[in-house]
Amino acid sequence: MKKTKTDIDKIFKLYYRSLCMYILHYVHDIDAAEDIAQDCFTAFWENTAKENIVIENIKAYLYTTARNHSLNYLKKESVYRSIITPSDLEDILTDDETEERSVIEARMWTAIDVLPERCREIFLLNKRDGMKYKEIAEKLQISVNTVDNHINKALRLIREGIHKTYIFIFN
Repeated sequence: MKKTKTDIDKIFKLYYRSLCMYILHYVHDIDAAEDIAQDCFTAFWENTAKENIVIENIKAYLYTTARNHSLNYLKKESVYRSIITPSDLEDILTDDETEERSVIEARMWTAIDVLPERCREIFLLNKRDGMKYKEIAEKLQISVNTVDNHINKALRLIREGIHKTYIFIFN
């Protein structure tokens, strides 16, 4: 079965973010993770373009390709020495655990992306940048109570967003 451009777009939208997060657990560099993810989709595109190649489990293909490309990247960049084997990395975190974490993280970032602008800004200043409520209030010239309200709203919307995304993807 040959994939259409629409099919590839849907697959890309469905897996890109979680694949990047999965790769990030290996390479610890967001730019490299994005490049590797794009390489995985290119490999997928090229293999599905061939008439004799049918990929039955797209998710497994992409994650296996991502793992292999990540390990190749690490070897190329000499991030780890030749005495460390891929099985040594597996003891740290299994592929299933890494994949599960990457999916959860991708859902979380998707939910954060759709927060109202001010709410997202305040939430990220607190959670990502580690600023205290008072520091945020001073920086944005708002009350500490307003900061608290925005963060509580963000947490509620993120929980709801993750739940909705999960139901959408798996139903």
